[in-house]
Parts: sequence; structure tokens; C-alpha cells
Amino acid sequence: MNEVVREKLKLLPDSPGVYIMLDADGTVIYVGKARVLKNRVRQYFHASEKPYKVQAMVECIADFSYIVVPTEVDALALENTLIKKYKPKYNILLKDDKTYPYIKVHTREEFPRISVTRKVKRDGKYFGPFMGGISCKEIVDVAAKVYHIRTCNTRITEKAARPCLNHHLGRCFAPCAHLITREEYAARVEKVLAFLGGDYEEAERLLEEKMAAFAENEEFELALDYREKIKMLQKLGERRITSMPKDVDADIWAYASNGLYAVVSLLVTRRGVMQGSLNFSLDEGAGERAESFTSFLTQYYEGKPIPHELILEEPFDDDLFVAYCKQKEGRGVEITRPKLGVKRELLDMGTRNAAEYLEKSISAIAHKDDMTTHACARLKELLALARYPKRMECYDISNISGVDKVGSMVVFTDGEADKYQYRRFRIKTVEGANDFASLAEVLKRRLSKLGTDDEERFPRPQLIVLDGGRGQLTAVAAIFRELGVEDIDLIALAKQEEEIYTLHADVPVRLDRRDYALKMLQRIRDEAHRFAITYFRNLHSKRNLASVLDEIEGVGKQKKAALMEKFGTIDKIMRAREDELAATPGIGRELAGRILRHFEQL
Repeated sequence: MNEVVREKLKLLPDSPGVYIMLDADGTVIYVGKARVLKNRVRQYFHASEKPYKVQAMVECIADFSYIVVPTEVDALALENTLIKKYKPKYNILLKDDKTYPYIKVHTREEFPRISVTRKVKRDGKYFGPFMGGISCKEIVDVAAKVYHIRTCNTRITEKAARPCLNHHLGRCFAPCAHLITREEYAARVEKVLAFLGGDYEEAERLLEEKMAAFAENEEFELALDYREKIKMLQKLGERRITSMPKDVDADIWAYASNGLYAVVSLLVTRRGVMQGSLNFSLDEGAGERAESFTSFLTQYYEGKPIPHELILEEPFDDDLFVAYCKQKEGRGVEITRPKLGVKRELLDMGTRNAAEYLEKSISAIAHKDDMTTHACARLKELLALARYPKRMECYDISNISGVDKVGSMVVFTDGEADKYQYRRFRIKTVEGANDFASLAEVLKRRLSKLGTDDEERFPRPQLIVLDGGRGQLTAVAAIFRELGVEDIDLIALAKQEEEIYTLHADVPVRLDRRDYALKMLQRIRDEAHRFAITYFRNLHSKRNLASVLDEIEGVGKQKKAALMEKFGTIDKIMRAREDELAATPGIGRELAGRILRHFEQL
């Protein structure tokens, strides 16, 4: 313990708050919450024996700071915010948390519509999450075809609009055209809410009737489409847990750890239906197990609705989490530790999943450390970087003959892709295909955000990686000098020989092709290239879509919209078969053939 830490320990208050541990480089290595800051922080520096991870962290602490808050619930919320911001090395971190889709009924609208979303707010009724091969788009399609509920975002006014393609296809009663009363539409919405809540019987019966009608009229493609939708509903029905009430919304949590690595297993049930399961493999944190588990749950439910019940065995601060839920959701949550019954069986299933996943994934987790944090530490040593490259940014430029020039910024945190931090740039000042000038423009715009209010969205990196060689490095180094940037390392990775150019050596560094540090640089370089190319293609496709399709006789606004809804991009439309084009609503065989012939001539 150094003198700075020793003096600060004497000044700690008796208040609740959040403490932030820093290493010698000033990097945040741990964030924790405390009911009493003085007691909690001092525990780390007692002479008593500590778990390996705690001891390793304490040895790295060069300084700490703290933030006093009114209550422990506020501390829990602030802890979560700071963990997401700093991604400290010794915290349990929720990485690669895939956000599953929900179906939203916009009940605040006069004529509610339904849509698919991954963001949950307090502005309607949400159903989900949907996982395990169930397509939200298919469920919305069933709701539209069976109950004729609207899926568009057309604004409904006193003036009747012209019915759109969905009305002509029998998917909507067109309230925008005043073809249905508010009361009749509200009755339809109630049926949709029941359907999304798990009442599939009526929808299945109506689909079967329509399938039979299409088959009788020899419209076999449409009949097959309805048959697939019936199978999807049956698949949903099979997931119902017969011994569980239909109104049960619960997440079942299990935790397994070997002291170095941990696995958290989640089973999701909504309205008595098993939605699916998830496993999260983690580095064991430096906090106490109950503390770490509470922190993990807080991270997981950020931006997601907390269900009405959590089923688990893991000890953690129940009262604190219930208070946090009340603050976040406006209601509490029931925490159940069952001894018998179907809930106990589900919990046992989750516990077995976690233990089995941990046993099978230990080597994979260790290998992941080699590819990420250990590779970062090795890169610092091999390239004589000023500091550990916790946040790395890599840049690439994409264009064709100077058209639609774009730049990409991808971010790796502790050697892992941090996709929420990715950014795109449209090149504004460069004429023609000049990659050096384009790269300089992008870096000047990005680095100008340092020290401004925008630094919250664009945190300061420790290392910037360029896709290129000495030329790219020289161009960006000039921007560094112009803006007075001295505390960020800069390197360039040249593709052909995988040579690494630095500012403090005339000769490029060559690493063994098997070196994890090089592999990490290759990953971030390739990811920057992929991200730039994807952005360029999207821009190029959107720019050309209207002009290409408008040249085809018979393709108007509605048919163009139908093609885009089905295929997504002009490239996919160009590669589609005639039967795929013909199956698009409103197209048919004759127009499909005309579209194909048009593209063949391009």
C-alpha cells in the first residue's frame, strides 16, 4: 500500500457510495458499491488472506476515488453505469450480451400497430424476448394476416388516405382510409394481445381455414406459406410448461464457478412458455460472489424489462435488488428459491447447464484470454507502447473511384470487439480517391472530440491502429502534431507482409504469424475493413436503388416497396430467381421476367 492510498483510507466517509480502483497508469481496474464506504474499501487492505483475484487486484491498486450517493440503490445503479463505461479488468463483465427482439403493440396510439424492436421503453405493451429459432417477423405476419392489424407507421388523420398495399393483400383493415371504426379496430387489438400472450388456438384455426381455401383454389405457394406459419405456432405451443400457470413470467438463474472462471446460465419463461436459454462465460471477478452476482444481474437488465419473478439459488442482496427494481420498473420483483415442484426442476436444469457449460468451456475461456487481455499486455511489451491498450481504435477507408467515400472506426476493449462503440464517417472535404487525405480527415474529426463534451461518446483510446503502412502512419502523425495529441500510441498494420509501423522506429516490426498479439491486430484491422465495406455498400445500394428500379416498366412506388421489404437490397433483388421475384406481393410472373431481363442488360 503506497502513501497516497494510506492517507485516503483515513478520509473515507460512513456514507453509501461507489469506489473506483486505479492502477499506476490511471486505468480503472475495479468499480464497487458500498453501504458504508469506509468499511468496504478498508477491507481490501487488511492483512487477512484473500482469494487469488482479490489479491491480484490489490497488488495493482495505485490510487482510488469514490463517489458518495444518497442510498445503496443509487450506488448499485451508478456502479452499473461506471462498469459499462470503464469495463474494469477485475469486475465481472457482461460481454457479447445479444439483445433478443420483442414484439411491441403501440397501445398509446389511437389505432395501435405492431412492430419488432430490440429496445424496451414504457410506451406500449411488449412481448418477448423471442429466441431459439422463433421469428418475430413471422409472428407479426401472422397477426397481420389473421387479425388485419396494421404494421405500418402511417399517421392517421381526419382526412382519409388511400389504402396501401397491405390492405389490398388482406393484411390490414386500413384505418388510415377510415374503412374500420375505432371500436371495431379496438376489438381486433384485444385479440392480438391475447394471441401474443399465448392464446394461439384461434389464430391456428383461422390459418388452417385460409390454407384450405388457397389449396382448393390451387394457389399452392400461398397454401404452403400458411402451412409454415401453422407449424411455427405449433412449435410455440409445444414449449408451454403444462404444470406452470400461464401467467408466470420468470427468469431462472444459475451460477457456477471454479474460482478463476464462472458461468451464468439463464432460462427464460414468459406466460408459462419456455422461450429459450442462454449461457454467459465470464472471468471471475474480484468482488464477493453475492456482490458479483448482483452486479451481473444489474448489467443484464439494463435496457431490458425485469420479469415479475426471479427463480434462483444464488445468495445475493434480495432487498437491494427489489428496491432497484422498484426504482427502475415502478414495481417490485418476487425472488423465489424453490425447494420442490416445477420451479425447482427448472432451477436444477439451469444449475446442471451452468456446471456442464463451465466444465466444457474452461479451455475456451482461457484461450479467449490469450486472444484478448493477454494479447493486449503482450502488444504493449512488444511495441514499447506507453500504456496498456485497453481501448484500441482502428480506421479504414472505402470507396470506388472516389465515389461514396466512407471511413470506419471500430473499437476493441481489452482485445474484444465493442460494437456499440463503432462509428462511421462520410468523407466531406476530399475530392477523388485519396485514401491518405480521407484518413487524415476522419482522424482530425475524431481527435478533435478529445477534451470536449463529445468525449463521453468518443472516449480517449490508448492505441490507434491504421489499416496501411508508412504513408498512412505519416499522414495521421501530422494530425496528431497539429492537434497536440501526445498521450495516444499510433501504429499502422500493412496487409501484405503484416508489418507493424510505429513512430519511434524506422524499421517495421514483424511478429510471428502465430503470435496472439498479431492475430488481435489482424482481427481489428479486418473488422475495420468489413465495417467500412458494409457501410459503403449500403450507401451505394440506397443511392442506386431508386434509379435502377424506376427504369423498369410496371414497377411503381408500392411494388418497389414490396421488393425492398422482401429482399432488403438491390444486390439481393438482382440475384433473385424468377420464382422468388414472382412470389413478391404485386409482382407476378410477367413482371418478374421483365425485372430479370432488365438486370441482365446492365
